[in-house]
Amino acid sequence: MASKYKEGDGLEQLQYSDQITSTGTSYGDIRFRKSRIDYKDPDPIYDLRGYEYKNRKSSRSLFRVNRGDLLNLIILILVAFIVRLYRLDQPTSVVFDEVHFGGFATKYMRGRFFMDVHPPLAKLLITLAGVLGGFDGRFDFKEIGKDYLEPKVPYVAMRLLPAMLGIFLIPISYLTIRLSGFSSAASFLVAALIIFENGLVTQSRFILLDAPLIAFTGFTVLMWVKFHNEQTRPFKFWWWVWLAMTGVGLGLTVSCKWVGLFTIAHIGLSTIKGLWELLGDLRITPIQWMRHFFARALCLIVIPISLYCFFFVIHFAILQNGGDGDGFMSSEFQHTLRGHGMNDMPIDVAFNSQITLRHVNTQGGYLHSHKHNYPGGSTQQQITLYPHKDHNNLWILQNETNLAVNETKPIWVYDGDVIRLEHNSTHRRLHSHDVRPPVTDADFQNEVSAYGYEGFEGDANDFWRVIIVDHDKSDPESKLRLRTLHTKFRLQHVITGCFLFSHSVKLPDWGFDQQEVTCAKGGSLSNSIWYIETNFHSNIPEDAEKVNYKKPGFFGKLFELNKVMWNTNSGLTDTHPYQSNPSSWVFMKSGINFWSKDHRQVFLIGNPLTWWSSAFALIVFVFAKSIMLLRAKRGYKDNNAIKEHFESNAGFFFIGWCCHYFPFFLMKRQLFLHHYFPALYYAILLIGIGFDLVTIRLKTRNRYIVAVMFLFVAIYVFSLFSPLTYSNPWTKKECHGVKWLNTWDFDCKHNFDSYEQFYKESSETLSVSKTDDGSLPLDISSNELPAEILTKENEIEQKMNDTIVNNNDVPVDLVETHNEKVRVDDDGERAINI
Repeated sequence: MASKYKEGDGLEQLQYSDQITSTGTSYGDIRFRKSRIDYKDPDPIYDLRGYEYKNRKSSRSLFRVNRGDLLNLIILILVAFIVRLYRLDQPTSVVFDEVHFGGFATKYMRGRFFMDVHPPLAKLLITLAGVLGGFDGRFDFKEIGKDYLEPKVPYVAMRLLPAMLGIFLIPISYLTIRLSGFSSAASFLVAALIIFENGLVTQSRFILLDAPLIAFTGFTVLMWVKFHNEQTRPFKFWWWVWLAMTGVGLGLTVSCKWVGLFTIAHIGLSTIKGLWELLGDLRITPIQWMRHFFARALCLIVIPISLYCFFFVIHFAILQNGGDGDGFMSSEFQHTLRGHGMNDMPIDVAFNSQITLRHVNTQGGYLHSHKHNYPGGSTQQQITLYPHKDHNNLWILQNETNLAVNETKPIWVYDGDVIRLEHNSTHRRLHSHDVRPPVTDADFQNEVSAYGYEGFEGDANDFWRVIIVDHDKSDPESKLRLRTLHTKFRLQHVITGCFLFSHSVKLPDWGFDQQEVTCAKGGSLSNSIWYIETNFHSNIPEDAEKVNYKKPGFFGKLFELNKVMWNTNSGLTDTHPYQSNPSSWVFMKSGINFWSKDHRQVFLIGNPLTWWSSAFALIVFVFAKSIMLLRAKRGYKDNNAIKEHFESNAGFFFIGWCCHYFPFFLMKRQLFLHHYFPALYYAILLIGIGFDLVTIRLKTRNRYIVAVMFLFVAIYVFSLFSPLTYSNPWTKKECHGVKWLNTWDFDCKHNFDSYEQFYKESSETLSVSKTDDGSLPLDISSNELPAEILTKENEIEQKMNDTIVNNNDVPVDLVETHNEKVRVDDDGERAINI
């Protein structure tokens, strides 16, 4: 059978690596082993017949490719430029999560601290693109459909960055398949399928984070393949280069999104496998094995962590001013920001002190009240938890009978004392009774309100007992009595026995989305712990002992911010009209509506041919691997080197797909189709391996013919869905014609019946909208996307942004007014936020 295949036949394009595959499995130089197929490689990627390293050093330094590969790369990159950059300026208004990530660029420009669930690298790159494009940071990206043209936002420059990284993925994917030891036809097919994948094109055309994430993921995999191609030359220069570059890729990936942790897991599993095999190689001494171990630890652990920290150094260096994200952070963190400086406070707390009470848990809001009543329950004045400094956070700490008012000598507040808290602005006292709260309607929860009026003596429901639960170990006195910042305590309602409590539950619009405060007979201990942040008493001398927050260092801030990011990310559990389950991603049962306006829309949906072909490749691999395992169990010997090469590389990419797919089943947060894109990339790589396996007996020319035929079908399908990718005009008939699954929920009703209607309306709109000087207006809008399309992260940003106004006010007592920010409080009055 060997004589049937001659030199120049289809197998000439299979490039197998010397002794090592991308998974680290050693098979030797399989091209010179006896096989049923007479194989000769006329143009190997590496000259493996010679073993003089010095003679090959120059050829191994970079991605050495032959002329055919170079021509393929040039063609692919040129086509990718056209596909990715076509109509990049459309739509001319804010699209989907551009609200979110474009808004972060604005905050970077202003140096205003914000909180996001993703690491900073991709956002920093988008901001850099905006700066280079002339962005001045004045546009707020506040809502989907907001026009870019009139305020002259350089949005195309900002969109260009993810687009270029989308183009960068094309040569990466080609070289990954090629350098893994497969044919140029398979490499060409994989790269072309990525070019014409509608979902990847859509994600790379807007100010979003997924294009950088996928590009760096692909880069990491390519560097790992290059590293394993150097395994016969351990600890040589290029062995170190590619191992270190893998670590750089890991650092870049995880610094864009925490999905990069899945890439770390993938490379980590491959590393463990490689080290395990080295451990079984008796030619390697324990000392040599330890060198391998520490080399990998240095490059794959230390380098990624260093890069991750470095980008947060830049992040903190830019965001030095207070901003919307302050409320998520601890007081210690906030006091590292400009505008949050607090004067030193008297450490001793006495009866008749004017204080602010801060919650230890739930991002530490302030006990707050305002001139609005509950709509139900007792209908008394609301008590909430408010994250910003405000004059409505001030309370007067009174004793049980208020006899301390006329005392000239301060009387300290000890553990077990009974107190009353009078709201400084409204003169009503903190009150609780056997009435259910407005939101958490549970038997173990009582309503907390502000009750009374100026001059009213109050009643026994105003009494609260101080119970100290923790203290600063450097201040033993804070264990016995209340001390500013140092004492952590609970307030127990004397009559009902419940504890002053707050949790992450938000009040409805009538409560201005502030946090609910109740009196809980149960509940977690941490949610009922408070401390005093500010403290003023007229009879405490100026030279009395004072205290202030200890500002955390870089690593303290880094740890806290990442903890808040994790908790916030886990808390994104609200429903969303376009969220989806991971079980629906493999076969693309749903998409995401990005933008809808002027009878056009942008809808995130992939190329069905590519998507379903990748799913088929996954299924075939699982089936084939199962057959191989069964045959091995029955004693069959299938030790064919070519088979092992395909199996090991396919297994490597399949494990990568698993690492980037199955963890999402463990997440309870909102999930969307775009979360599948890193896994999709691995699945498309599997298509290339499957293509080579199926066409292994074909000549090179015939193999290219098959690849081009498949590619033509993929391009045709891409064109069918391109109006959703590029927001092009579309008719209802064409739209309904490509709704191949009834679960695809892109809207066809808003389209015209014919293109003539579209162009007629466009011409009429332009003629009517001309200004007196004959120029065209810059904002013609209709049919904006509903507000509910915003993601949960966007909603958080929107609510925080809505509180910011440009105004001035006189600072309240107890707070420093340097660099203050003025907010509109819930009662319509101005309030200082420092």
